[in-house]
Amino acid sequence: MANYDRLTSLDASFLRLERLETPMHVGALSVFDGVGLVDADGRFRINDVIDLVQSRLHLIPRFRKIIQSVPLDAAEPIWVDDARFDIGYHVRLTALPTPGSRDQLLALFERIQSQLLDRSRPLWELWFVEGLEDGHVALIQKTHHALVDGVSGVDVATVLFDFSPLTTVVEAPDWQPQPAPNPARLLIDSVQNTLASPRSAINAARRAVEVPVRAVNQVSELVRSISSMATGGVMAPRTSLNTPVVGRSRRFALVRVSLDDVKTTRRAFGGTINDVILAGVGGGLARLLEARRELTPDLVLKVFCPVSVRDDSERMALGNRISAMFVPLAVGEPDPVTRLQGVQATTDDLKEREQALGAAALLDLTQYAAPTILGLAARLLHHQPFVNLVCTNVPGPQTPLYCMGSRLIEAYPMVPLTRNLNLGVAILSYCGQLNIGLLGDRDLWPDMEVLAAGIEDSFTELTKRAHEELPATSQ
Repeated sequence: MANYDRLTSLDASFLRLERLETPMHVGALSVFDGVGLVDADGRFRINDVIDLVQSRLHLIPRFRKIIQSVPLDAAEPIWVDDARFDIGYHVRLTALPTPGSRDQLLALFERIQSQLLDRSRPLWELWFVEGLEDGHVALIQKTHHALVDGVSGVDVATVLFDFSPLTTVVEAPDWQPQPAPNPARLLIDSVQNTLASPRSAINAARRAVEVPVRAVNQVSELVRSISSMATGGVMAPRTSLNTPVVGRSRRFALVRVSLDDVKTTRRAFGGTINDVILAGVGGGLARLLEARRELTPDLVLKVFCPVSVRDDSERMALGNRISAMFVPLAVGEPDPVTRLQGVQATTDDLKEREQALGAAALLDLTQYAAPTILGLAARLLHHQPFVNLVCTNVPGPQTPLYCMGSRLIEAYPMVPLTRNLNLGVAILSYCGQLNIGLLGDRDLWPDMEVLAAGIEDSFTELTKRAHEELPATSQ
């Protein structure tokens, strides 16, 4: 029986969620110092960059693959080689009028990220941008969520870039695309694989009838962990954050926070770095909702926090290996330290109740369901406000990255919007900084700067309180 490179149900769900107004790709805005990326005449070395990327594509094979659907939706789609793969389509060069400002770069980023990726081609694009102030060069990345999650996206970056100004020469093997399977053959193989799989619904039903004691205990644990997801109620409170996305245009804002300041806050008040991040973001949301006249003392938002379940053996395995935590965030609490302690207590409790395990188990259960049923479920989740926003925190490298000798100065991640979530918050740590990217529906976010300033001020206040709390010798 043929062994296909098949999308998981979670990977495929991002294809099902995608609409013109809600592209399902993740992205990033990176800025390099420009040294090494331009020649002696000041021209961008686009051909050399293309050669560099091309030489490393064998390390990420799915970057030369496209999606092929199974007839009748009998199984999840598969990845097949793109017979007309064209590296020049994926690695592009554009420019801003010199000297390009930060605002102009953000406007370009917003326009590029508003467009769907072409599903007839591999689902990624790299846009290099020249003409920036100080000779800097920017990189705008787009990669479909069906292809990567946050952690695997960082893995890809570390393959395309170097940890030294000296470019590592990689000997790329010859590549010839393998022919795609005949649709009829693909259908037959997919049906046979479903029937023969030890995880098929037939075997699952048989095992359920047998009801071994171990299975009973596992189900009981699963039920308890899943029930913890409903903390504060199944539905999220109604706010303007859940107003349906109305347009294809986007607004993107940046916030930069010192990682050392976050660590100082953690030492002073306990918890994890992620707890501090959630508390800092919560302060910014409080500022925003107060300005929108939606803030009440008892307002608790529900935040979806992806959790990676990868282990070291899965490095460079693309696709999505994530679970989730659903964290209540008391934005109505005026004191930042009390808010942080509330986040800490909540996340400790969720971990004890294995909420993330419950979410992971739910994802595993989706392997039993037919793609058509999963499509309906995805659309239901797309329309129901179970959470108020997504906040994802991805640890990045703390040593500098380089592209052809040009140092990466800063990098801001982007998480896509869904129909009823018009705000996405993504955080990437890199070289001692937390780089926060805020993405919103442009028509719904004329006040994005209020949120950005609020988040920055919230972290500043937490750091101030931490310094007041800690003895001078421990700082």
